[in-house]
Amino acid sequence: MHKDHNNSSSAPTTPRIRHRRRSNEIPHELTKLNGTHLLINDQDKYKSMWIRAHSSLWMLGGFLFMLYLGHLYIWAAVVVIQIFMARELFNLLRRAHEDRRLPGFRLLNWHFFFTAMLFVYGRIISQRLVNTVTSDKFFYRLVGGIVKYQMVICYFLYIAGFMWFILTLKKKMYKYQFGQYAWTHMILIIVFTQSAFTVANIFEGIFWFLLPASLIAINDVAAYFFGFFFGKTPLIKLSPKKTWEGFIGASVATLISAFVLANIFGHFQWLTCPRKDLSTGWLQCDPGPLFKPEYYSLLGWISYWFPWKEISVLPVQWHALCLGLFASVIAPFGGFFASGFKRAFKIKDFGDSIPGHGGFTDRMDCQMIMAVFAYIYHQSFVSPQDYTVEMVLDQRILSVVCTQILTCVSC
Repeated sequence: MHKDHNNSSSAPTTPRIRHRRRSNEIPHELTKLNGTHLLINDQDKYKSMWIRAHSSLWMLGGFLFMLYLGHLYIWAAVVVIQIFMARELFNLLRRAHEDRRLPGFRLLNWHFFFTAMLFVYGRIISQRLVNTVTSDKFFYRLVGGIVKYQMVICYFLYIAGFMWFILTLKKKMYKYQFGQYAWTHMILIIVFTQSAFTVANIFEGIFWFLLPASLIAINDVAAYFFGFFFGKTPLIKLSPKKTWEGFIGASVATLISAFVLANIFGHFQWLTCPRKDLSTGWLQCDPGPLFKPEYYSLLGWISYWFPWKEISVLPVQWHALCLGLFASVIAPFGGFFASGFKRAFKIKDFGDSIPGHGGFTDRMDCQMIMAVFAYIYHQSFVSPQDYTVEMVLDQRILSVVCTQILTCVSC
């Protein structure tokens, strides 16, 4: 009995494991607020506003510089943002202990990433790349061959990554590895879906990239300031600092900004002309009917109080109102989705690359939805259709007539 007592007293106790909280992890006490932590009640709101404003000015300056450089440099900036977003999302489900047992597994994630990049952008810029090198026969044939076999190249790069993944599977690590494999493909869908539409908008004319992106930024800033000074009514529990006052105020500000900015941007050919090749030269083109002003006479009582007899409106401004409505009502749900996603993983931000804002993914949550909508709207309601209903009917009638003639001849 004495021996058993000594053994039980000397039995090793399980050490208490201390979990180190990540910099972007949300504190436990904040997770219990669930919609009551409004920005108007935040004690450190002026400090956070200063940090946020300072970093916003730096981002605005870099953004304007990219716009001045042109289409290719904006595309390069989109690629850089993609890489940061992918890095933040890749790190979200990684475990350091498992990664040490899987050397080269992170490299496999980036292999899939750059394969997807080659596939998506290769499809978008293939014709523009051919148009750029038409003056040189050698480069024309080289680029033509790359464009022709681009899909085959991407497919076998993906198959190589697939085989690489299968060969690196380890016992007792299957669940983690397959989870990372599925997570990688989900990231590729999220990142490249929105970026593909973004790049397509850029080459259709910087206007169709700049205006939607600006509206999202204006909506975000307006919602922040209206909520900062007037926010008292919580909007949604997923995002505790969002208020109805900020949402409504931002919607009005976004619609007004859409109408005004469309008029300003529409007067610059550098923004409205599409880019058909990959050169960096200055653009000149026929602005088209959307960017030619239409004049409307003002009512008598308005002209009595104001010196204007008529106003000029670009037709594209009416389209801008549709973009502004989407940016103020629908696009914020991308931010709500991201907020719920972060709460599911108990993190405050996706990263800490931008002081006061979090990571690049935190800034792109609403931009993803907006870029897709802007492209679809442009293709559906703005871009001229190559085929009209009459043309389709004429082709159908012609094919029926030819079929009947051939039948008669065979008889």
